[in-house]
Amino acid sequence: MKQEPVSRYLTCAGREIHVTEWGARHRKTVIAWHGLARTGRDMDELAEHLSARGYRVICPDTLGRGLSQWSPLPKLEYCLAFYARLAAELFDQLEIEQAHWIGTSMGGAIGTVCAGGLLLPAMRSRIQSLTLNDNAPELAQTAIDRIRAYAGSPPAFDTVLELEAFFRQVYKPYGWLSDAQWRRLTETSTRRLPDGRVTPHYDPAMVQQFISHPDDYLIWEHYDAIGIPVLCLHGVESDLVLSQTIEAMKARGPGARGALQVIDVAGCGHAPALNVAAQLDPIAAFLVAAD
Repeated sequence: MKQEPVSRYLTCAGREIHVTEWGARHRKTVIAWHGLARTGRDMDELAEHLSARGYRVICPDTLGRGLSQWSPLPKLEYCLAFYARLAAELFDQLEIEQAHWIGTSMGGAIGTVCAGGLLLPAMRSRIQSLTLNDNAPELAQTAIDRIRAYAGSPPAFDTVLELEAFFRQVYKPYGWLSDAQWRRLTETSTRRLPDGRVTPHYDPAMVQQFISHPDDYLIWEHYDAIGIPVLCLHGVESDLVLSQTIEAMKARGPGARGALQVIDVAGCGHAPALNVAAQLDPIAAFLVAAD
């Protein structure tokens, strides 16, 4: 029998963090962490797919996104180190001893920092495997500049349908989504401004990460320290994760130890939406092998 997801609120590092939990009755756990300007609801298809296969799936909204609290200290807290601290406290509060980690973009970087154990040594043994959805230890600067430009100044629209049209354009690299999936993406990513217009559901100050922590996504030392299996889904049209970076990943860290598997995802850029069988089935198989 299908189990509906549960919405939960936790206090982590003194901040209210919202999570959506799927398959709460299951013992094996997956953390599914979204990308920079997104929310945990992006992981709905993935979470439903995995929970039907015996996994408890936790999908957080990062600080400043979705239904989680906005940071009162954006220059200090919108960074990978603080997000990793939130993750560690989330593990504690949900009584998670070990979990697989699946992260899109920023979510993958948080998982890399946690799994490497350089900042939080206790987290190293708590992560069983790491799936990176179009994320790498080094990102193309031109793409970072592009993301910083649009994410720091989110547009506002009179209607939700206008916002949906915007999302369909800016997230076209996600690949194919059904009309219903585009509608859900929009409705779970919308907040209304005091003047009545609608805008994406995140704190624009989260781009302080790129200003106050300009090298935050240069994390080779964390990647090199990873001792668990790693799966990387690479959007072949991605302008953020370049092919030469993927080759470097194969030559060092988990790649040098034969623990890295790379899957090129055709028809996608940054980042695959994790909503079709061609993307979901390899992830499920990877988790089973890692178990």
